[in-house]
Amino acid sequence: MDFNLNKTIEILERTPAVLATLLHGLSDDWIKNNEGHDTWSPYDVVGHLIHGERTDWVARMEIILLEHGDKKFEPFDRLAQFHESAGKSLHDLLEEFTILRAANIEIIRSKNISEPDLQKTGIHPSFGTVTLKQLLSTWAVHDLDHIAQVARVMAKQYKQAVGP
Repeated sequence: MDFNLNKTIEILERTPAVLATLLHGLSDDWIKNNEGHDTWSPYDVVGHLIHGERTDWVARMEIILLEHGDKKFEPFDRLAQFHESAGKSLHDLLEEFTILRAANIEIIRSKNISEPDLQKTGIHPSFGTVTLKQLLSTWAVHDLDHIAQVARVMAKQYKQAVGP
């Protein structure tokens, strides 16, 4: 499928509801367990998504859309959720994610992004030059990958229970 901004927004606007439907009201055994050392629980994933809403996607989009100035992206702290989410309930995180995502989608829509805008570039600290189209595509795929991760982590909680 070719990139389409409206199709990208279809995914971005649904992610908070998908995660809320899947996770809201579950016991800690489902939401706080992970797959082992240096892996993330569903709780951790939601915190990670929140950190991205605050510091990554829209901030990088804004840099790309600048006419002049520094086009370098700030490095993203992939582990920030471990201190930023401390003491918060999953319910609180899911609500925060929903609010932040809605606001970010409104920002995207307010930009009236054109085809030429999608070709504008920024400088990723690891990957080098990236276009706005690539950034927005990655955002949607990032959501889908983390939804799959949450489901996988939850399924592994019954690894022993299912037997052979």
